[in-house]
Amino acid sequence: MDFAQRTIDLARANVAEGGRPFATVIVRNGEIVAESGNQVAQSGDPTAHAEILAIRDACTELGTEHLTDCTIYVLAHPCPMCLGSLYYCSPAEVVFLTTREEYEPHYVDDRKYFELGTFYEEFAKPWQDRRLPMRHDAREAAVDVYRDWQSRNGGRRRVPGTPRA
Repeated sequence: MDFAQRTIDLARANVAEGGRPFATVIVRNGEIVAESGNQVAQSGDPTAHAEILAIRDACTELGTEHLTDCTIYVLAHPCPMCLGSLYYCSPAEVVFLTTREEYEPHYVDDRKYFELGTFYEEFAKPWQDRRLPMRHDAREAAVDVYRDWQSRNGGRRRVPGTPRA
């Protein structure tokens, strides 16, 4: 099966149904484990990106948060939110089918605190310099939650079983 074409077909169907032009297909051992179109327009949920939804389904299906033996096909180069989720699930490979520069003449999704052209740069800034208003409210009790987690995990700081470089 041509998984890239399947991703394109899902995105095209999503647009025909009133959704946005994005889709994701997750493949393991030559079989589709999960797939999704972007559901933001349909659900009103700004986190319902195709990558996020497909990753959730694949992790549920496989019973793990680690997709280390999967290839993930996405229609467009991932936004920072989706890129973060891809880093967290640690796939073997991510294949994207368009760049922002390729689709920008046809689709723009700028928001209050970012434009697609500057979104990645926003993440590199110190939190105090980002356009998104942020405030640190230090609480020792908040740190205690992490101390409790560490204590309950035999003094380990790392999540057991997490793939590392």
